[in-house]
Parts: sequence; structure tokens; C-alpha cells
Amino acid sequence: MSQTPEFPFLNPGELVAGGKRDRLGPGQLGPEHRRTAWERLGKDQFDVLVIGGGVVGAGIALDAATRGLSVALVEARDLASGTSSRSSKMFHGGLRYLEQLEFGLVREALKERELALSTLAPHLVKPLRFLYPLTHRLWERPYVAAGLTLYDTMGGAKSVPGQHHLTRHGALRLAPGLRRDALVGGVTYYDTVVDDARHTMTVARTAAHYGAVIRTSTQVVGLLREADRVVGAKLRDTEDGRTAEVRASVVVNATGVWTDEVQGLSRQRGRFHVRASKGVHIVVPRDRIVSDAAIILRTATSVLFVIPWGAHWIVGTTDTDWNLDLAHPAATKADIDYLLDRVNEVLVTPLTHADIDGVYAGLRPLLAGESDETSKLSREHAVARVAPGMVSIAGGKYTTYRVMAADAMDEAAQDIPARVSPSITEKVALLGADGYFALVNQTVQLAEHYGIHPYRMTHLLDRYGSVVDEVLAMAEGKPELLQPITDAPAYLQVEAVYAAAAEGALHLDDILARRTRISIEYPDRGANCAQQVAHLVAPVLGWDDDEIEREVSTYQARVRAEIESQTRPDDKSADALRAAAPEPRPQLLEPVPQDR
Repeated sequence: MSQTPEFPFLNPGELVAGGKRDRLGPGQLGPEHRRTAWERLGKDQFDVLVIGGGVVGAGIALDAATRGLSVALVEARDLASGTSSRSSKMFHGGLRYLEQLEFGLVREALKERELALSTLAPHLVKPLRFLYPLTHRLWERPYVAAGLTLYDTMGGAKSVPGQHHLTRHGALRLAPGLRRDALVGGVTYYDTVVDDARHTMTVARTAAHYGAVIRTSTQVVGLLREADRVVGAKLRDTEDGRTAEVRASVVVNATGVWTDEVQGLSRQRGRFHVRASKGVHIVVPRDRIVSDAAIILRTATSVLFVIPWGAHWIVGTTDTDWNLDLAHPAATKADIDYLLDRVNEVLVTPLTHADIDGVYAGLRPLLAGESDETSKLSREHAVARVAPGMVSIAGGKYTTYRVMAADAMDEAAQDIPARVSPSITEKVALLGADGYFALVNQTVQLAEHYGIHPYRMTHLLDRYGSVVDEVLAMAEGKPELLQPITDAPAYLQVEAVYAAAAEGALHLDDILARRTRISIEYPDRGANCAQQVAHLVAPVLGWDDDEIEREVSTYQARVRAEIESQTRPDDKSADALRAAAPEPRPQLLEPVPQDR
């Protein structure tokens, strides 16, 4: 599958994967990058060391690299394995924050939404029409109209249409699945939807493309000091237990809900604390709710979203305090019942537990001390230089990750001896964005060229953008890889191979929960395809039969634990079940001892 004149954007590089020459472009995070990254961490002096592989940490790595700085990012687990893979899947301005008078946050978020939609990540961020059902006559329509007018004026109606008002009949034509007595009219407006885990991974790969060293399964277990200054970190490979030391002019703590734990390693008092708020979402088949638009519903304390997600709807979210295991927050039966009860208040055909294909729970890192109610805590972020050579950032919302990254680097600049250039990431398209729109216009020709259905090609373009050729080129000489995964037919087998060869996936959990979303899109949560996927990626990751069996059994144990925990009535009992499941990274220290 050589480059052809018909598709000038396709220009792959090369990498050995699975015993043959496969063509992968820059920014790949495969096994070879992982090996060389460990060597560089122990040898090189970096300007910036970022701790945390969520969207903010990845954004900081990209910001630093594109300023011309040497940067390394380490993550104890996988890219986006915490909050950044468990959001409501929206790149949005935050309409409800207008009611909290956080106008600056909304304006900032809308600017970022526009950048992502038009320039930075059009292959990953997609426009989405929302229906806001009105439930009160007279006062509610002008109230909502005023808020949406402000939303549109702040930037909400640039690349997408503005608000549109509907009668009750018009709203029910758009969303026939809603009960007639659940609304008196409606208003539509636009926001966007994004695969958060893929977006975070793509930010990290783009940083690697510009020279950043990105290494997952690499845990910070201590900080290096000279006098009162932080000069680097002690690292532990959570796969094999190896240790190393990495030196940097400044260390940036971007660990979200783990902020206080990493802060404790500095032996300095932090400028702020992070409070974890649990948000639970359920995933149901698309045919269970009849609607041509996403739906936003008011609740007593917050809002509820019903968001189209491929062949499914995502319904969420909850907002409750969480003080247990940070890595694996557990959804309870009470959480799920709450979501079902709220959404069923407006549905013609109520949802039941039997309708649920997937459930996921995530933790929002909120700045503590502002309110006793987590749903009202500010989503503004905070940056502080907690010690010479160390900066922490926390709070914020997914949409504003790029601004957060720039602010963190501006604060970190005072510890970097060299002159630091201003941030330019608003001009840096993510990997796969360049050429994406042209390839969309060539979908039919591309599908014919690779011998797959145009619908499948559209799906691939919306996951990989203009690097789709790298994915499909890995099936050269192996046409079976262009067949769907047997028990997860939304995905091709080659996508699992590419996840291991180029996207930094090291375990089945990385592939089934984050590079794909099989773990929430199928009733078996990916347990049925675990064996097939393990055999597909084994040649790339060097797994023998014993390792394949360990990966499959570990993943299936995780699925059983999650499903069982979702039948428990409270956080404590659900957490005990979920936390008992085996960890795929055998050398992970949890929590990190604070006396190192």
C-alpha cells in the first residue's frame, strides 16, 4: 500500500512491529520508543518533567515541546487512565456555569471549543445538537433564551448554528422518545462531543512528534532535591520494578486527583488541595431512546446529559463526594438507580437495568475549600509554585486543558535557565488533523482503495484523522486484520494492533477501555473478545502464552469486579469489590510511600 498521487496526505514512516516493516509516522509511542525513553530519562537533563498522563499533563508536554524546551512526561498507569477517560465526552462551554456567573470560564471554554472544532482536532471533536426541554410556561423560555444568547455571543455560535426555539410539537418531532407531559416546548443549541481518551492520547502523541519523551507505566516514587530546590524525580517502572532518576529544571505536578499525594513527596505545604467528586455514567443502546438530538435535563442539584455515542446513548452524570480508591472509583446501584430515575421522568419508554450495556465512573479534581457541595465547586483551575523547581496545577475542566497547560508553563518558566518562548499551541494542530477535511471528501475513494465499506472508513477517519493510512498499512499482507474483532464488530482487528504498535498501549485494559471503548459499548464489557485481542497484540508487545493468559484473566477479573460492584448499595462496599481486582501493572505502588 504505497503512497499514491490520489491521496497526497498519506505519507507514512517506518517501524518494525510484529516481525515486519510496518509504516508508522512520527509521534509513535510503540515498544521501541518505550525502550529509548527509559534510557533518556536516566541520562538526559530536561527543562521540564511533567508528572501525569491526563489531558492536562499531555497538554503541558505539548506546550513545552512547542516552545522549544526539552520535556519528559511520566505516567504511573496509562495515558488518560484517570479522569481524562471518564468524562461526559463533551468539549463544551459549560452552559450551566453561566448560572454560577462564571462568565470568564465559559468564554474561555467556548474559545477552546471553537479552536478544537475548526483547527486543532476536527477529526476528534464533532458538533452536537442539544435539545433543552422547557417545563415551565411564561418565564422559562425568555430565561433560557437570554442565557443561550449570552452563550452564542461569547463564541458559542461561530462554527455551529445558534439557538432555535421549538413548540412542544416541534420538540417532540425532534425527540419522540420524550413524554408529552414532560415539556411545554424546547430550545435547541449546539455543543460538541469528543472521545476523551483518544483525544488525550493524541495530544501526547503530538507532543512526542515535537520531541517530548512520553513514558507510561513509569511512577514517580520520590523527588530529587538540592537544598530546598526540587531538581528531578525518582522513577519506578511499574511493569518490572526497575528504578531510575530523572533530572529537570522544573517538575510540574499535573496528577489531578492525585495532586495532594504527589505534593506530599515535596515535603512542602501545598497552596491548594484537591477534592474528588465522583461522576457516574450509564451507556444504553441507541434504540432505547428515540431522539435526533442530545438532551440536557435539569435536576435538583445539577444537570443530566443524554448524549449520542455511536450506537449508544451516554446518560450522566452524578456528582458526589469520594474519599476512597482514586484509581478505580466504583459505581454503585444507588448511582445507577439515580440516573435511571432522573432520565425516566421524561421518557415514554423507561430504561431498566437490563438496558444498560456499560457503566463508568470517574473523579473530577475540584479545588477544595470553596463549598461543601461538590456540584457547586468552581471549575476554575489554580497554578502554584509550591517549591523552587516545582509547580502544581489542579482544577479546571477538560475543555480548557490547553489554557491550563499554557498557564502551568508560564509559571514554570521562572525555574528554567534558558529564555522561554510564549505558548503557541493554539496554532498547533493535533496529529491527524492536517489534511483531515480533504480526506473526508475522499472517503469513498479511500474505502475503495483499502477494500472496506465507506461507513467503516468514516468511522476510522473520525478516530485517526489523516494518519488512518498508518493504521490500515499495518494490514498489508495480512488481510484478516481488516476484519472486525469478532465480539466487538465496531472495531477492526488492525486497530488493536495499531494501539500496541503506535499508541502506547501496554495491556488489554489500555486497548479495550481507552484506545477503543469496547469496555463500555458491549454488554460483556470486552470480556468475550479479550482472548482474541491478546493474541493480536502479543507479537507486538512480546507476550508469550503465559503472559497472554495473565492479561486475559486480569482483564476478565476487572470486568467481573466492576459488574459486581455495581450491584452494591454504597461506595464503601462497591469500592472493596472493585479494589480487590488484580492490577495489570504488577509493580505499581499504591499509595506511594511518603518517606522516600
